[in-house]
Amino acid sequence: MTSDKFRRQLRHEARQWQVDGVISPDQFQQLQERYEFDRIDSSARDRFVIILIGVGSVLLGIGLITFVAANWQAIPRSLKLILLLSIFLGVNISGYWFWQKPLQADNRQRWHHRLGTGLLLLGGLTIGANLALGSQLFHIGGDAYELYWVWGLGVLLMAFGLRMAPLAVLSMLLLGMGYWAGLVEPDRWSGLPGLPWLMRGMPLFAGAIFTWLAYRCRSRVIFGIGAIALVSSFFVNLVDLSEQITIDSLPLFGILTTLLPPALLWSYDDALWDRLRQQPTSFKRWFRPVAQGLAIAYLVSLVYFASFHWPWVQTIEMMPLTTQITHLLGDHRWLWLNPVVFLLALVTLGNWIFLARPTPRTPRWRLVQSDLTMLLLLLGLAIMPLWHLSIAPIGAFITFLANVVLAIFAAGFIRQGLAQTNRSLFWCGLLLLTLQILSRMLEYETGLLLKSLAFVLCGAGIIVIGLWFERYVRHLNQPSVLAPKSVEETL
Repeated sequence: MTSDKFRRQLRHEARQWQVDGVISPDQFQQLQERYEFDRIDSSARDRFVIILIGVGSVLLGIGLITFVAANWQAIPRSLKLILLLSIFLGVNISGYWFWQKPLQADNRQRWHHRLGTGLLLLGGLTIGANLALGSQLFHIGGDAYELYWVWGLGVLLMAFGLRMAPLAVLSMLLLGMGYWAGLVEPDRWSGLPGLPWLMRGMPLFAGAIFTWLAYRCRSRVIFGIGAIALVSSFFVNLVDLSEQITIDSLPLFGILTTLLPPALLWSYDDALWDRLRQQPTSFKRWFRPVAQGLAIAYLVSLVYFASFHWPWVQTIEMMPLTTQITHLLGDHRWLWLNPVVFLLALVTLGNWIFLARPTPRTPRWRLVQSDLTMLLLLLGLAIMPLWHLSIAPIGAFITFLANVVLAIFAAGFIRQGLAQTNRSLFWCGLLLLTLQILSRMLEYETGLLLKSLAFVLCGAGIIVIGLWFERYVRHLNQPSVLAPKSVEETL
């Protein structure tokens, strides 16, 4: 949908074109119908009305809350309960009525949908107020993370039923707050039935439920937040496992599980999800770019950490690699049989097999170049630390290789940014290269004069290259013909 600013400018230009004789009245009428020139002023008026209603509703709500809080102790408990339920039902019913109205009307009533979305979001917030005040009325104790969990699950059901992205994001934030707040007191997880299972199985919950929710809402933001929740909660599980074993004596398990999240994210394919649902590939490549972007960000962070010299200075005597494998398959096989680790590893293996499957274009088992490159990079990131920790110290070689890989990442981002005229990729590559240079200058013993020269050169380089890139983008975006002629060809 084009913005109102563009439509307003186009209306002004189209009127001038008609006066100058560049376009005919019929062509102006076609532009007016296509871009709805007659709706520009009314759209602004509708937004103004929505803002007035929103501000008035907020002030009215604050006034009612203040009035109720001032007389809360004097209100009977039955009246309190009726008041809470009335507010909850009133906000949600009116929000749903406004929200579903555009489904039965034309696009001229979009403001109904926006108002309904805001009321339903407010209805999701009232769930927490009802839970907190209801538990206070009936003297039901509990911790804050339990409130967040129940509140988040309630909003999650609303998001699933209505397929609303704002409610989905709200539910994910509430569940995340409940999860991280619950980690502070793991000994008190027995407050709600099934809560310990949810806390320990959060990676599986995030991977399954949040991905399903992202498909229902068709939102890449929800998918990205769900992937971040999966990876972060997975590392919490690894920390819990490390408390039960001497992880320094088993670097094989630590390194392989550290590389499991990027392998899982990169191998994600929407076609596999559609095939499991027995649906046509309508969402093919819908979320895979997001998953691969997060995998690259993860690997860049990992390689940047490995590019420093200090993690590899001190070497700890480790068991030989063959002994580690024997222990992992013998005494410590319960590590791999952990439900979270086992299922995520199984899904990752299945995803890579699905990527290498024969297709009509490739009738034999093979990986495309990008997937094969990522697989080789993951194998290299696994072999080098294992060799350093289990066979012979090669810290200097790992540091050099990590800096080379980091420079390749930066050059790749810059190249893709130039090829696609993508500012985000270009600036990510340029800032990554600058960060690498400055990190090396600050890490090693160099003189202040050399450090100041590095800062000056990096700052000047960013300014010059950035201005050149913006000029390059503007040059590519310049139309080769006049605007009125392109409008005639469009009509």
